[in-house]
Amino acid sequence: MSLVPLYRGLTTLLGLAVPLYLARRETRGKEEAGRIGERKGMTSRPRPTGPLVWIHAASVGESVSMLALVDRLAAERPQLRFLMTTGTVTSARLLATRLPRDRAQHQYVPLDRPLYVRRFLDHWRPDLALWVESELWPNLVLETRARDIPMVLLNARMSAKSFRGWQRFPSLIRPLLRAFDLCLAQDEAQAKRLSDLGANDTLTVGDLKAAAAPLPADDAALAAFTEALQGRPVWLAASTHEGEEIAAATAHLTLAKPYPSLLTVIAPRHPARAEDIAAKLKLLGLKVARRSRGEPIEAGTQVYLADTLGEMGLFYRIAPIAFIGGSLTPVGGHNPTEAALLGCALLHGPDMTNCAAIAREFDAAGGAIPVRDAAGLAEAVGQLLSDPEGRKARAAAAVAVAQGHRQVLDRVVTQLRPWLDRLDGDAQARRA
Repeated sequence: MSLVPLYRGLTTLLGLAVPLYLARRETRGKEEAGRIGERKGMTSRPRPTGPLVWIHAASVGESVSMLALVDRLAAERPQLRFLMTTGTVTSARLLATRLPRDRAQHQYVPLDRPLYVRRFLDHWRPDLALWVESELWPNLVLETRARDIPMVLLNARMSAKSFRGWQRFPSLIRPLLRAFDLCLAQDEAQAKRLSDLGANDTLTVGDLKAAAAPLPADDAALAAFTEALQGRPVWLAASTHEGEEIAAATAHLTLAKPYPSLLTVIAPRHPARAEDIAAKLKLLGLKVARRSRGEPIEAGTQVYLADTLGEMGLFYRIAPIAFIGGSLTPVGGHNPTEAALLGCALLHGPDMTNCAAIAREFDAAGGAIPVRDAAGLAEAVGQLLSDPEGRKARAAAAVAVAQGHRQVLDRVVTQLRPWLDRLDGDAQARRA
């Protein structure tokens, strides 16, 4: 028995609770008050004229991995326009500064209720849909397929845990995966899982996150930081989740004795948590300065809380050592390539399942040091601080691995070419 009709019926009924659900999320900072309508498939923006490529990504990491692709396609195919959808406030704010404004725009993805999905697709009428990683909403996927909109799953992944879970519901996952004309997987393991679950055409092309250009940084801000640091030892805990800030703080307290001028930079994955993080750090007796408040780095500052969005390129440039967050906690780890491209020696915890293949490459090349806990983090940071030449060698190894993956973008564009050429032909026909 197919679970699709049951799912559609339940999401239709649950729609009655949507206003309460969205209101609660808004009070928690997880929805934008002025854009709640987008979650119901409504928008005040017109559809752009000409071919429209719709890219759907879950949140920050997935959407950032698509920026290089958007830039490449925008340069090569001037007739294309782009719509990117995500489901988080943080990704929306970041994309507002990173998408090419004359060619692309962001919308919140509609909640997966049939009415909202149809309303969204009726308005935008995309000509090509590119979905990222494993963000599969059944109503949205199947309604898009029903309208004969070509669909490609990019950077596709399926963790072992998710694979085991989906095996219990083959009548739901099989039609979802078969809705895609092509699945471009990050590695062979992901490709096999997707194929075993029902994907028709699956190819391995590599991880698009590894093909991203180096993150940008404001030159004036970088110069100001360089002057403020004045040669102090610095390390960065990047994209941290709850529990990892305390691990970083514990490492700092351990290392402050041999390195009394040490500065620890903590960049939480969700800056909305900054107030709580700062309070916990101060309870440990640490002197904290916050980026969002414009607080300066002074001689006595021990922790700099980088609680802003869109500035990771700045923080990776000032810190020669970067711990990759989401890896000491069971989140799956975040993209290590961004730090590697900007010359950081890498550290990560035991859970890097979101980017397992390239994490193994960094480890094997000596570009990254895996750690198990807060004590291991302190030990590894201390090792890198005490051995500048060894740290530079690890950073160079990480850069080499990262640069070796830049051709992934070429492979993805090559696979997309049949659909892109078709859009070119349609646009020329309309002009004629």
